[in-house]
Amino acid sequence: MKEDLYKQKEVYNYVEDAPTAYYSGNAAIPLYDMTSFQKMRIVRKGVSKTHLEKFKQTAELDYDSLAAALSVTRATLINKKGDDTFSDQISERIVALADLYSYGYEVFGDNSNFHSWMFAPNQALGGLTPFSIIDNQYGRQEVHNLLGRIEYGVYS
Repeated sequence: MKEDLYKQKEVYNYVEDAPTAYYSGNAAIPLYDMTSFQKMRIVRKGVSKTHLEKFKQTAELDYDSLAAALSVTRATLINKKGDDTFSDQISERIVALADLYSYGYEVFGDNSNFHSWMFAPNQALGGLTPFSIIDNQYGRQEVHNLLGRIEYGVYS
């Protein structure tokens, strides 16, 4: 029993550090490799404004684009300060978006190429850009599926 508690604590500490590692662009702990439980812990803890800023820089997004992708107002993102955390709902969207970007960086092997791909019209998406459909879970899933096809060399 004590051993199980120790393992749980050890995993939690690893997860607690994960947003910083990913959002700062360090590929040591990519979100797409985390379990659902690890991601849930990040969401429940809340994503801080500091972590959002690091992700924003890595993803090369401005506040308007980020707000559109997260389906929130620009003010919601700007009004937080430093270590203030976002609500569970917004934190979940941030983690989901960062997870998608993490996977995209892995598939493309280069952040710049992935960023270009996100804003280019895509025939597999009916001519829409991947970025234009990631404002909800279904759009993010469609982009994730498309990245999976690219990763495995399936013509899309």
